[in-house]
Amino acid sequence: MDKQNLRQTTIQKVKELTTKEKQQIEESLINQLVSSTLWQQANTIGVTMSQGFEWDTKAIIERAWEQDKTVCVPKCEPQQKKLTFYQLDTYDQLEVVYYKLLEPKPDPKKQMDKKAIDLLIVPGILFDQQGYRIGFGGGYYDRFLIDFPNQTVSLVSAIQLVDKVPSESFDIPVQHLITNM
Repeated sequence: MDKQNLRQTTIQKVKELTTKEKQQIEESLINQLVSSTLWQQANTIGVTMSQGFEWDTKAIIERAWEQDKTVCVPKCEPQQKKLTFYQLDTYDQLEVVYYKLLEPKPDPKKQMDKKAIDLLIVPGILFDQQGYRIGFGGGYYDRFLIDFPNQTVSLVSAIQLVDKVPSESFDIPVQHLITNM
């Protein structure tokens, strides 16, 4: 199966979860994340604003705020095909952009250097044990990760994990996977 078919098949499986099943998986993944050494050693957390079928990241953001961690979220810059992260102190700093995504309002004073992000929670749809992933197809995270110097992790349910994900030479694997298995 090609990446597009794998992406669509996995999205459909996640969407078929009941509300209760989805909440149980999210709770398990988030509890494992915040109890991990990766999380405990990180002062600054990079995370996307989830939407729709994705694992809810608001709970992660709020746990980070409760623990006085700095949170930063990405803004997609389609012309340059890159991500720029901005510190998020309140949800009021967000705006709805294309595809109904919630992204930070660009504020130069809040822009974060990638070296300052201790732990980056990388989104994805399908993963293999080596950390290779199929994302949403834009390549934004692969470009961002090229020279990212710190820790990366993804939250992966059992239905998102396969033996082998088709990968290209430019794909960069996530260093750590947290699963509900």
